[in-house]
Amino acid sequence: MEPLIEATNLRRRFGEVTAVDGLSLRVEQGEIVALVGPDGAGKTTTMRLLCGALRADEGSVRLGGLDLRSNLEAARGLIGYLPQRFSLYGEMTVAENLRFLAEVRGLPRTEWTERSREILTFVDLADVADRRAEALSGGMRQKLGLAAALIHRPPILILDEPTGGVDPVTRQLFWQLIIRLLRDGVAVLVSTPYMDEAARCNRIAFMNRGRILLEGTPSELRRRLEGQIVEVAGGPLPALRSLAGRDKRVRDLQRFGDRIHLRVDRGDEAGVKEDLRQAAVRQGMSQVEVRSASPGLEDVFLAVLQAEVETA
Repeated sequence: MEPLIEATNLRRRFGEVTAVDGLSLRVEQGEIVALVGPDGAGKTTTMRLLCGALRADEGSVRLGGLDLRSNLEAARGLIGYLPQRFSLYGEMTVAENLRFLAEVRGLPRTEWTERSREILTFVDLADVADRRAEALSGGMRQKLGLAAALIHRPPILILDEPTGGVDPVTRQLFWQLIIRLLRDGVAVLVSTPYMDEAARCNRIAFMNRGRILLEGTPSELRRRLEGQIVEVAGGPLPALRSLAGRDKRVRDLQRFGDRIHLRVDRGDEAGVKEDLRQAAVRQGMSQVEVRSASPGLEDVFLAVLQAEVETA
């Protein structure tokens, strides 16, 4: 089966800056793929290229089998797009926004009336259909944005950091909605700064400087660092960080809450743990915990970014 989203060797430049650099990506029916990367990695530009809001300098995009360049309007009709910033009309009510967008899409009244009721129930906004969009909370605005993107039943959904700035409970509810869409065969491409959200996806693509550095399932990505993460906790973290930083076998160290993750090469894990324990005891830190840890996606992403810097 042909993927619903297929980008091949995309490039886009803005003057001297290459925002997207030879990017290729596929998203299948019923699959969700996450784009993860730092600010300026090219995630938003990639999404705008995929939905036809920007024109690629090089490369091609196929949506549902349609070439975006030669079938722009038909291909766009397959997409529901939710941008980072709320882009609907604040002075209009929730229901009026959906009606306007449905009519712009060419949906007849008999169809959009029922569809609006259905989609507002789906995103749990039926009780505020007559409220102005500008009076909605941040989470409600994101739900309205999702409703607007889904009003014409698109088979492709492109979401640019859809849960940015909303509370954790709303994030969970929003993701429950997305997962329900996957059961209907929708292909979803989402950018997110949250690794716990990326972990929910079928595949993750780590981006930086307009390129995909690494791609795979969450479990595949974590396996890359199996046996290379040492977790340290229980003592003054600045002192522990200083001790660990003196060991030349420690390739990188990052703080995660009340713990520090050390990344070492395979084969060095046992030696680093034992030497760090002894060094901590010599410094009077008898309650320090040093143990092997399962790598998280944050560990993998930081390792990939460091490797890119070292090879640049």
